[in-house]
Amino acid sequence: MKHTIPTYDLSEISTHRFHVKKMDQHTEHKEEVLMDKGIHRDSHYIFTCMESGHVKMMVDFNVMEVQDSTVFCLLPGQVHQGLLMKDVNGWFIAIKSDMVPDAVRSVFEESLEEIKPLTIDKNWVEKISNAASMLHASYTDEMLSSKEGSLVIQSLLHAVLGMFAFIYSKESSSQTVGESRSLQLARAFRIMARQNYKTMKSPSEYAEMLAISRGYLTEVTREVTGKPAQHWIHQEILIEAKRLLAFTHLTVKEIAYELGYSDHTYFTRLFSKLEDQSPSEFRNLNRK
Repeated sequence: MKHTIPTYDLSEISTHRFHVKKMDQHTEHKEEVLMDKGIHRDSHYIFTCMESGHVKMMVDFNVMEVQDSTVFCLLPGQVHQGLLMKDVNGWFIAIKSDMVPDAVRSVFEESLEEIKPLTIDKNWVEKISNAASMLHASYTDEMLSSKEGSLVIQSLLHAVLGMFAFIYSKESSSQTVGESRSLQLARAFRIMARQNYKTMKSPSEYAEMLAISRGYLTEVTREVTGKPAQHWIHQEILIEAKRLLAFTHLTVKEIAYELGYSDHTYFTRLFSKLEDQSPSEFRNLNRK
């Protein structure tokens, strides 16, 4: 147990800003993709298309188990751990956030729903696998050394990521054509809260950034998500508090300060109210 949750950067596995890897039963040390780092975060995105096999992993306290034709995405900062990887065939792409097109990022970062693994049909598996295979074959120093070759690689990379985004956007009920002003505001608020929850705790602060009233922000957020704005700010605080309680040796007081609370007793009361257990009780129950 450490005082911080290890965060790994893409530079540790690649000299470039993205990494594409074929996973199959003949790949040496294929389990390293998910299982050699223990509990950790990544500073980059991970997109995986599994053609066959069995994977089990923990992502922010949720255990996800998938088999055969599945796509899934891990966002930067999510705490995860590989638990099982058996007979896996498919593709793994790790990519720095600033390399992901805005249209793709919006599908995942502004989602009003939890990002979960999705089962896909064989046609989608074939499309993604073909594009990823072309990307992998083109991903050479010779291609990277020229402007034209780099354009080919970028185009193939965007095609693969676009397919992931398309699949997830079709699955999400919140992704609609001509979305309402309320939905646009709720999305903007959620992404702001994910980025600023340590320093901005009040809906009023977010409302000011969005040039609307606090009451209107609360109204549209409740309309779109079923919960008020304050709920979602608290959810960002809670998930990070739980990560630090379960996976580090930081004291409750240190965690409170890390999350932007100068009064650690207030943080303890807030956590206890929202979770029906104290931070210490949560830590004792989730040490494993």
